Amino acid sequence: MHTRIKICCISSVVEAALAVRCGADALGLVSAMPSGPGVIAEEVITEIAPTVPPPVATFLLTSETEASAIIAQQRRCRVNTIQICDRVSADCLRELRAALPGIGLVQVVHVGGEESVAEAVAVADKVNAILLDSGNQNLAVKELGGTGRKHDWRVSRKIVESVSVPVFLAGGLNADNVAEAIGHVRPYGVDICSGVRTNGKLDEFKLRRFIESVTNAARD
Repeated sequence: MHTRIKICCISSVVEAALAVRCGADALGLVSAMPSGPGVIAEEVITEIAPTVPPPVATFLLTSETEASAIIAQQRRCRVNTIQICDRVSADCLRELRAALPGIGLVQVVHVGGEESVAEAVAVADKVNAILLDSGNQNLAVKELGGTGRKHDWRVSRKIVESVSVPVFLAGGLNADNVAEAIGHVRPYGVDICSGVRTNGKLDEFKLRRFIESVTNAARD
């Protein structure tokens, strides 16, 4: 079984090409966030997105919570997938689905305790996939991803077993722990940002080592 690999925090056309060449299935392009790494201007996202060949997916990470703002952002950036990093209403998701046919919707669930299972189940029938991360929306300055922290993989496994849509796993992954993560959680895909970077730049050695670890774990 092929575990999909999403490389997040892509910052340039050069980084996008490197990730694709190494075997990435999806690229994360981070728009304005209240905190965290990898944020780039929408103009840069618009430059990168059309250079990414199919079937590699282009994920726009958004902190917007109103459907009208997310729709406008997608139409400016022309990505094929929206990663919604904060909680939004069910009405928002329905409006996005109606306005953006053919655009993938991925809802982030920031895994805390058992309540995260119910949160994932409630949203699963309204999106194409769920991404499990380690942020915290309850802080004064929200953390919506890119923390480099692991969360409780036992809860993540329960979510995978409780929903019928694909689940991506993020949060503190690297080449040394991703095989264990895949074994525990059995996600559809894994997502990494800081674990394949050196001094903020995409590191080809770390990237290839991570992808090799994912490939070997999926094979085993």
